[in-house]
Amino acid sequence: MAETNTQVKTLRDVPIGETAKVRRLVGEGALKRHIMDMGITKGVEIFVRKVAPLGDPLEVTVRGYELSLRKAEAESILVE
Repeated sequence: MAETNTQVKTLRDVPIGETAKVRRLVGEGALKRHIMDMGITKGVEIFVRKVAPLGDPLEVTVRGYELSLRKAEAESILVE
């Protein structure tokens, strides 16, 4: 078994003020394409800046620009 971490961690699980590296994107079609079009691809680092009081949306910094992501989008981004 090559996978040492059995727990799957998504961008939603990353605490405010921390950086995570994208492991892979889950999902298909339009949602996955939309996330990739925003510059979120395998290997890129994402810094979690803020989370709205009810958890939606998240404000992140990726590739030097600020971006807001919905919960559903963040949950489809697996990180390490």
